Amino acid sequence: MRAALDTNVLVYAEGLNGEDKKATALDLIRRLPNGNAVVSAQVLGELFSVLIRKSQKSTNEARAAVLRWHDAFPVSPISAATVLSAVDLAIDHRLGIWDAVILSASADADCRVLLTEDLHEGFTWRGVTVINPFASRPHPLMAALFDPG
Repeated sequence: MRAALDTNVLVYAEGLNGEDKKATALDLIRRLPNGNAVVSAQVLGELFSVLIRKSQKSTNEARAAVLRWHDAFPVSPISAATVLSAVDLAIDHRLGIWDAVILSASADADCRVLLTEDLHEGFTWRGVTVINPFASRPHPLMAALFDPG
């Protein structure tokens, strides 16, 4: 099962929002089967912005973090079709455009789940189900995500 990682997973893995969230995010990332996770170009851009604005990292430090995540996972591109699909998604389901772009890119990358705490857990669109990996009660798809068989 292929998973897309949202910005908040990477932000937490970078140490923002405390050591508990960092440990949870890093554990989640380590447990993902090899080759079964992607990040979108949108996520990498958002990560850069958050690291500069909220964590006061220098632009060079933020760039280094983006490059580490770029090298760690395949990156799903953002095409014009991705954006147009996201616009329809945002209109039809009253989502913010940037969240819709990430969900649209996840679908384009043939992901089954999007790991995020920013959208309504359980929402499914084009075969991608939103899962909050930080929820106290794990979504049933979490077990399937970590099952290599």
